[in-house]
Amino acid sequence: MPFPIDAAFWATAALVVFIGLMLFLGVPRMIAGMLDARIRKIEAELAEARRLREEAQALLASYASKRKEAEVEAEGIITAAKEEAARLADDAAVSLESLIARRTRAVEEKIAQAEAQALAEVRTRAADVAIEAARILLTRQMSEKGDGLVARAIEDVGTKLN
Repeated sequence: MPFPIDAAFWATAALVVFIGLMLFLGVPRMIAGMLDARIRKIEAELAEARRLREEAQALLASYASKRKEAEVEAEGIITAAKEEAARLADDAAVSLESLIARRTRAVEEKIAQAEAQALAEVRTRAADVAIEAARILLTRQMSEKGDGLVARAIEDVGTKLN
């Protein structure tokens, strides 16, 4: 049987010639070299990604630590502020009590002075009233008995001088 030459034969022959030509020209080495270069590039990118990831994790840990320190510091500031506010409130209460005591003493002294002044005025007024009453009484008595007393006094003076 003769070997039939058909399209399948030519396609197979062309494929074998093409593969041979590719092997002869070193295409598989070129493809392997390109793949190796690509692999090296991908490995470098992976290494860079790992390095960046580690840096990011270190930075994240650093920020977390700083955040915790800031929270502790903020709590300290709040505690100190509360203590200062309590101390200032206590100082204000003591100052207020002292001020109230001083003002109370000042008011009591003013009241005592006013009482003393009022008492002095009452005494003065009473003395003035008593003096006026005595003057009126003496004037009445002198007008009623005064003429007789004056005459008797003149007689007494005359007899005593003789």
